[in-house]
Amino acid sequence: MNKPRSKSEEKRSLILAAAEQLFTEKGFQSTSMDMVAKEAGVSKQTVYSHFGNKDELFVAAINKKCIAYDLATVGVVDLDPAQLRASLITLAQRFSALILSNEAVNVYRTCVSQAESYPHVARMFHTAGPKQVIAEVAKMMAAYQQMGVLKIADSHTAAVQFLLMMQGEQRMRVELNIEERLSEEAHQKYIHDSVDMFIRAYS
Repeated sequence: MNKPRSKSEEKRSLILAAAEQLFTEKGFQSTSMDMVAKEAGVSKQTVYSHFGNKDELFVAAINKKCIAYDLATVGVVDLDPAQLRASLITLAQRFSALILSNEAVNVYRTCVSQAESYPHVARMFHTAGPKQVIAEVAKMMAAYQQMGVLKIADSHTAAVQFLLMMQGEQRMRVELNIEERLSEEAHQKYIHDSVDMFIRAYS
């Protein structure tokens, strides 16, 4: 039985949900702590009691999105050697679902468009999202290497290769807002084929 959340935890959740929505819709620079407080239905003081500044709130919102897609704990997926292909497919599907979500795409676009003027925003996004995910996947790759399932000399490089491969054509179409998207069947086939190619490359 789950323990009921305290009022403080409930308010924190409301603040994060409001921040995620505003950062997605308006971007980092156009979102203020006042706007977050109003959207969450709490006082500005309450927002600051949970998050010291907007940077901290932004990072927390990115982390929340990764956790929602089980990407913060990818290293705990089934590492049974017999389930190698199934585990990598599960990981690929989680990652794909995240990077193709409207929230992730909009935040990414915001970071890219403001990278020159506000480079710290892009750095925060990279640290809270991509860097964290790569680190977790690298742990997974290192575990497979230690078990002798895959022959991986550099777990970090293997993780980057795997994740970039899983972005595929669908991510490009979504980022460019191209209406014609791959069918779900075609997208899933791409994921499965890419996992098979990755396994062959490191077998």
